[in-house]
Amino acid sequence: MKTVYVVTHPEATHHVDGLVGGWYDSDLTERGIAQAGKIAEALAAELGDATPTLFTSDLLRTRRTAEIIAGRLGAPLTVDPDLRERSFGEAGGKPQAWLQDHLVPATDNEDWTRHDEGIPGTETRMAVVERVYAALQRIRDDPAEHQVVVTHGGTASYLFAAWIGMPVEAAAGAYFRVTSGGISLLRKDDHHRAFELARLNRTDHLG
Repeated sequence: MKTVYVVTHPEATHHVDGLVGGWYDSDLTERGIAQAGKIAEALAAELGDATPTLFTSDLLRTRRTAEIIAGRLGAPLTVDPDLRERSFGEAGGKPQAWLQDHLVPATDNEDWTRHDEGIPGTETRMAVVERVYAALQRIRDDPAEHQVVVTHGGTASYLFAAWIGMPVEAAAGAYFRVTSGGISLLRKDDHHRAFELARLNRTDHLG
């Protein structure tokens, strides 16, 4: 049996300021820091004496969350930029209204999974899927029985899709509703050779 706890980072400054996140390197708010501590305690209660390996996006809001968790669990930490949120290019750090005003929708004859929204520097959904699938393979290859992955809401959906074996070509349309500070659980059952999304977005630890 292998278990992977997927944590979406808690409240960050771009949330409260109404700004586009993506690769904009926002920090945790004071509330977010407190929430990260609660996430760490919830994971400690679930894991008991087990020490997981810990993987995180390199953006500040996820890295700080992961450092708080690693400190509580005594877990080794690997920083993986492929666990980042989707880049929104020039829109990163701008008001959400700016992004909505500048989005260019895909045409009916266009492959929407490779559409860049008309904003310079924006990643296509397929580009995000490809790097997240690569990150998930590295996590799977890690020999630890338990792992914790700290990432972003949009990225989490693609991690789940990769875990359950959704083909890359279909994964760009995958959507699993998660919220800031949620903990989801992935489980590999070696006996049945099954990859399970065992729990989606636990939030009771946030109070």
